Amino acid sequence: MSQRFLRARRPEHKQERREAILAAARALAAESGVRNVTLGGIAEAVGLAKSNVARYFGTREEIYLALTAECWQDWADEVRQRLEAGDDPVDVLAETLSARTLFCDLLGQMTTNLEHNVAVAAAADLKGAILEILTGLGATIVRVRPDLTESEAFELAAASTAFAGVLYQSANPPPAIVEVYKQFPELGFACLPFQPTMKRVVSVLLAGLPATRD
Repeated sequence: MSQRFLRARRPEHKQERREAILAAARALAAESGVRNVTLGGIAEAVGLAKSNVARYFGTREEIYLALTAECWQDWADEVRQRLEAGDDPVDVLAETLSARTLFCDLLGQMTTNLEHNVAVAAAADLKGAILEILTGLGATIVRVRPDLTESEAFELAAASTAFAGVLYQSANPPPAIVEVYKQFPELGFACLPFQPTMKRVVSVLLAGLPATRD
């Protein structure tokens, strides 16, 4: 349900407004997928005019880049906790990504959609945050898998998220493709199951990275 706001003037009220916009965008994406959410839909859900939303985020895409940064941090925190608790890296990477459908949807939309209508500063903030997160994860992975170099561990985490973004889209096809698979079951080969496929991919990366060293 939308909520009508008076103009936010104090810093804490502006922060509340920003969080309300992000929460609305998050809920709409969870309901219908990131690609189907419009700036108008977000504005309506939060009870603002589109011009007022633009006071906080320049475009719809910038809203979702901000959510992407939040999702990266949330994912990295759990990965780090589970690795430090002694869990297997293959299980950790595959299971934490599988549990985060919004994150995977955002990963799949990031380079094909969300980065195409944003200010340089917004894009740079996200890329900088991702670099810091992957560097930290690489150091954590090396502590539990000392057979990897830090650059290999960095690549493992980066490649896992990149593949998750692609795989999520094919594992969650739009209605027309779902109907194709119903009518022609032999074509369902293109709809790979997410978590088992992620586990195989991460396993291959773990085995292959040391084997392909110069």
